[in-house]
Amino acid sequence: MPVKVVTDSVADLPPQVVDELGITVIPLNVRFGDKVFRDGIDLTTEQFYQELTRSKIFPVTSVPSPVTFADAYDKLAEETDEILAIMLSSKLSATHEVAVQSIGLMKQPCRVEVIDSEHAVMAQGFLVMAAARAAQAGAKLDELIAMVRSNIPRVDMRAAFDTLEYLRRGGRIGAAQALLGAALRIHPLITMKDGVVEPAGRARSRAKAMDHLYQFAADYKRIEEMAVEEAACPEDADLLTDRLGNLFPRERIYRTKTTPVIGAHTGPGLLLVALMGDK
Repeated sequence: MPVKVVTDSVADLPPQVVDELGITVIPLNVRFGDKVFRDGIDLTTEQFYQELTRSKIFPVTSVPSPVTFADAYDKLAEETDEILAIMLSSKLSATHEVAVQSIGLMKQPCRVEVIDSEHAVMAQGFLVMAAARAAQAGAKLDELIAMVRSNIPRVDMRAAFDTLEYLRRGGRIGAAQALLGAALRIHPLITMKDGVVEPAGRARSRAKAMDHLYQFAADYKRIEEMAVEEAACPEDADLLTDRLGNLFPRERIYRTKTTPVIGAHTGPGLLLVALMGDK
């Protein structure tokens, strides 16, 4: 029986990829006041940004319950005796911890291993996709674990914010900092290192921010996978995707929308590039 692969909704995997590779996606939660939505299931990306821009209530996010994970594991255990769960960075969320704790709640006998991807969005997604493809080809659990861990340093992402307002509302920066950023039209750039979000510079215009994202990809000597993700800015994402087609076949670039859980922390206008490859 092939190994089954599990991940969380922050991996931003396209639905067709999830279906083709047989990946199980566990949704995180988004809460607006007393309303709780399962990420990408009860609330689409479009609905989320409509609610975000008109609501006076700031959304908060939460991890899946242990029972949610255990039920998913048990269901898969009816089809396999080995499960690999690849979760978003444990330094960003308790999702990894809950995924591990949930193993003890299982009713079905099955070996479950959980890996901290040290990433999020499609950088995490590419690790999941590679594992799922290898599992379909017959790789065993220990082989998959070794492969994923060897690929963690080979995935990366770079993202550009359009506004600092949602970082302010989420308590991640001060009001003065947000006002200064708005006045100067500063577009912060971020990356991830060792599972933590880190600054990667700042741009004084949207065009320069997009130049930075392009150069991030251009610095790679070899690219295996590429994705362009956006939060309610499809025109910018399309322009960037067209340009990145000079570096990598455009038809192979995944165009996805960031999950509402990510959007709750970034707001609309987030644009990012995720890669798997070698510099």
